[in-house]
Amino acid sequence: MLLSEQDQFLSYNGEVLVFQLSKPKDAEEADDKTMNLCVRRMAFNRDTKLFVQKSSGVFSMHTSHSKIEMICCSCTTDSRTGIILPCILMKKKKRNNVKYFVLLLHSSNQFEQSFCFKLDYELKEDIRLFTGPSVLWRHANKLFYISSNTCVVQSAPVQLSSVVWTGEIVDEGTAVLGIRTACLPETEDADGFSVSDRAIWGSEFFGYGIETQKVLAGTCFMPHAYSRVVSSVYVCKSERWKKQLRISLVAITHKNQLIWFQNGVPKGVCELPYEKPCSVKPAVTSSNDLLFVVSFASGNSCVVQRRDSLQVASKWPKVKCILVDDFIGSGSEQLLLLFKDDSNTDVLSTFKITDLGEVNYASSINYKHDVPAAEGLQENGLLTVRALETRLQAGWTSVRELQQHLGLQKRVILESCRALIDLVEERTHILPNAKQEGLVSLWDDVENPPHSLSKETSLVSEVPEHFTEELWQRVVGDSLVVGVKLTESFYLSLSDVSLSLVMDQDFSSISPIIKCQSKIIKLNKAFSALALSSSQIEPPPKKMKLDLHSKNYLRKEFPKRSSSIQLDGAKTLTAVTSLSPLLAFHRVCCVVLLHARKQNHQNDSLQQSKRIAVLCGKILLSLEDISNGRYSVKMLRDNSYCTGSVEDILAVLAVSVRFSFQIVSSDFTLTPVSSWLLGEMECTPFKECQDNIFCHKAGNVHGTIFNWTLKNPFEGVLTIFCRNLTILFQCLHSLTRVLPPSCSVKLLRSGSKAVLTEQLALALEKEMLTLKNSLFLKETKAEDSLTWRNESCKKINNSPLASLLDTEEGVQQFRKKFQNEQEENVQSMNQTMNGVLYQKTALKIAEAQLSSDMIVWRLSKS
Repeated sequence: MLLSEQDQFLSYNGEVLVFQLSKPKDAEEADDKTMNLCVRRMAFNRDTKLFVQKSSGVFSMHTSHSKIEMICCSCTTDSRTGIILPCILMKKKKRNNVKYFVLLLHSSNQFEQSFCFKLDYELKEDIRLFTGPSVLWRHANKLFYISSNTCVVQSAPVQLSSVVWTGEIVDEGTAVLGIRTACLPETEDADGFSVSDRAIWGSEFFGYGIETQKVLAGTCFMPHAYSRVVSSVYVCKSERWKKQLRISLVAITHKNQLIWFQNGVPKGVCELPYEKPCSVKPAVTSSNDLLFVVSFASGNSCVVQRRDSLQVASKWPKVKCILVDDFIGSGSEQLLLLFKDDSNTDVLSTFKITDLGEVNYASSINYKHDVPAAEGLQENGLLTVRALETRLQAGWTSVRELQQHLGLQKRVILESCRALIDLVEERTHILPNAKQEGLVSLWDDVENPPHSLSKETSLVSEVPEHFTEELWQRVVGDSLVVGVKLTESFYLSLSDVSLSLVMDQDFSSISPIIKCQSKIIKLNKAFSALALSSSQIEPPPKKMKLDLHSKNYLRKEFPKRSSSIQLDGAKTLTAVTSLSPLLAFHRVCCVVLLHARKQNHQNDSLQQSKRIAVLCGKILLSLEDISNGRYSVKMLRDNSYCTGSVEDILAVLAVSVRFSFQIVSSDFTLTPVSSWLLGEMECTPFKECQDNIFCHKAGNVHGTIFNWTLKNPFEGVLTIFCRNLTILFQCLHSLTRVLPPSCSVKLLRSGSKAVLTEQLALALEKEMLTLKNSLFLKETKAEDSLTWRNESCKKINNSPLASLLDTEEGVQQFRKKFQNEQEENVQSMNQTMNGVLYQKTALKIAEAQLSSDMIVWRLSKS
């Protein structure tokens, strides 16, 4: 029997069902009033490697000048028996009347009409067959369905623009996944996390249970942002876990992509080789590989394989139909590709059966007349499989060795962390036995090494006994802030200062080092808060030339220089880290370490700084204390002041980002700024430092700290300490509404000009002292010679010149001294310098010059 374009193919229990509409042989005598729906059951013969017909059936329909068409076919569950049967949706059209009827095909090849219904329009959009049998379709952006149980067309109370999937959801029955225009509620719910998402994209996913008649949240399928690009979906798995619906699905998009989603989160994406994908369905092969079969509008098809990642495994052009079933009876699924063939229109004449592995049958191979070639092909396939198994085994061995190597690296890192903790606590660290670590020692094991870590211990001994004034901790939002207050005498001898947190417990599965960000915060008595990060901005041209060892040198190298800003005698270092990972341990003890370079200044000479790591103390953190608010920041109103302690203020400054703005008004005074701070922003000054004010206004801006400094009535600097840029923009938007129109607001990117000018003076002074000291760094022998020459000159100068020239002995003495002086001058001109000393001197000069250039660059940007 010849095929036509309207024929339908369906796989059922390993067989291929071919549905065809044809007229009977006596159609002319019957006056074209009868149409037959024929079905042929085709099965694959593994001996001949061809499809053969097992049986057939016919269903006759009276047309009476009507046009009959097959709309679609699918395998659905008969609700009466629970048996899955082939189902066909037929259409009979006569003038303006359209009648649809659903047929079921039984194993005896007998057709049964399940139900029929009439409509005043034709079904064209999103037609689906599902359990019942039932029919679902979309018309005028509305969802309609009818089942064999009711035989009445029903309308779902939802509006939708497309249907992307229909199937079974656990505990929900038959459900429909569709796309509709986003409908925002009248009042936004704070817990509705998808409100902004829907507002941005304008459309959203939603699920609708046909049996339960309730709407399902679309975000458990995939994010709403994909609603504009997804064209088709297949739900692979649905389950309930702790009353939450968890869904795994695959979707194809108009962007020619296939995306894998798990619980509403994209887990993988693959670029498809053709344009306009229209459907996707899965297949599980004999090797338990999950394949996704994608069909395209152009007639092409491809298979995407999901292992470690999604990737296109194969592709075929000019495919008429692609079916998934166990066609060869192996117990696993294969793909049956039916190709378009204009030269041969017989049923299943051009096909290919494959699982992208061992199974590979094609109609182009003549197995009957080429048996030796087939046997040789099978033998070559077995040899190939054995070679691949050997390569797989070798690869698995390499993976196992790599895992062992990574485990060894992990143990080395953990042992290094334990050694660091023992070092800063001045304990003797005992290395584990080589046999215990599974290692072979290349030297004789030495028990109790006498001088281990002696060099590092000597550095710790140089630290004074009392160098910290206070160790505290605070919880600000999702951040933990640890602060260490250092004495000024100790702080001024340091550079490149930072803090680190190390967990004191022995966790074998994770690293004990906690990722954190260090800041140096100075508070003066008049309170001008300067939160300085441990890494400052450098001008791009100089940054490539030399890397500084000391990043905060301007404040530490000149302790004798007086400044217009009086400090409080102590410096506070803070470390900020994420709190939520620590709460996983319920109770954790952390060691606080101070890392710095300790500098030695003796008689204005330049000496090498030493790296030190000292223990500041330990902090204990528990979930119970945090729940009770023990370490919370308390900023309360007390009359016209804010009662926050110094530690609370420092904690808020540590987690905040600082922005300074220069506000200049040429026509009006800046009185509205103070009114805005105290009025609209509801700010009150701190009791401890009244120049800074705390914002009590409800909303996101609550907790923001402001500093308003007036240089004159027409110019001032507003410093804002806020948590993020969103809060900054809200503050600026509110401020611009109260400022005069002629005001200009300029962001100060590098700090105040007065502070930078003071820093530039200090840097130039340091540069001059460095150049001066480098001129007098000579070797000892040359210095002694220079001293002897000076003494000789003093003796000559002390003697009367006239009395020496009166006698011959005096002339000879003067000549001898003059010759010695000339020799000493020549020696002083040829003095050499040690290479190491020269390197240190050149480095110090370069650092001083670079610091001056950096301050000038920052001053030009302010």
